[in-house]
Amino acid sequence: MLNQTQTQGQGARIVGKGSMTAEGPGPDVMAAATLDGNKVISSDGEDVGKVKDIMLDVGSGRIAYAVLSSGGFLGIGDKLLAIPWHALTLDTEQKCFVLNMTAEGVRNAPGFDKDHWPSMADQTWATSVHQYYGSEPYWARDRYELRDDLGTDPIPPASSDAPEAGGLKL
Repeated sequence: MLNQTQTQGQGARIVGKGSMTAEGPGPDVMAAATLDGNKVISSDGEDVGKVKDIMLDVGSGRIAYAVLSSGGFLGIGDKLLAIPWHALTLDTEQKCFVLNMTAEGVRNAPGFDKDHWPSMADQTWATSVHQYYGSEPYWARDRYELRDDLGTDPIPPASSDAPEAGGLKL
């Protein structure tokens, strides 16, 4: 099922033929809205739900979780699960996410309902979620390893020409 793995330093892995099968600018950079409603399949091939929301850690600028809607019918009686972003693999050929957990594991996962969301900024809660999915917490990873010898000094605003895309100045 999973072939041609592309290594990602800070996010979900991407497998498949990548941009050859993706529409638009993806799969490396995508609008979050394009991922809403994407199917999520378990490691044993079962459809375990759909991406309902993508949660951002606003302070760090990182994706923290994909909220998975699982079970229920037409959104009624569904269970919501916060899936650590690093626990997912985007499969560009099947046009879905793959979670490295069995369907039974997903059914037994800690969840919440649409009217009672957990405090996702609570590090105790977040740590237990990451442990359940066997994923290193996103806040434990170095965001960037900046080195002075690489010329990474800050660039003042409006100090350089904007890049061009498709021959059009942005």
